[in-house]
Amino acid sequence: MTVENYFIYVIMPILSLSMILIFIRFLKGPAVADRVVALDLLITVGVGVIGVFSLIADDPVFLDVAMILALIAFLSTVAFSNYLIKRNRDD
Repeated sequence: MTVENYFIYVIMPILSLSMILIFIRFLKGPAVADRVVALDLLITVGVGVIGVFSLIADDPVFLDVAMILALIAFLSTVAFSNYLIKRNRDD
């Protein structure tokens, strides 16, 4: 089995299944913090999918896209955390 076949037939289905399970957690909630964590994890798995696709396509341009997406995900998680902390202080 070549490396590309391993990525396509083993890694991608695992990442796809994890994305489905994380999306279900995102929809079910129950709290806002749970949804923020699920969204952050969904974006992180998306970065992994982009990275694997970059290896399959042998094109390093996709790694730049993955890096930018990871940075945006990190900043949005920090912003949501800050919002949740301020909201809890006001209550």
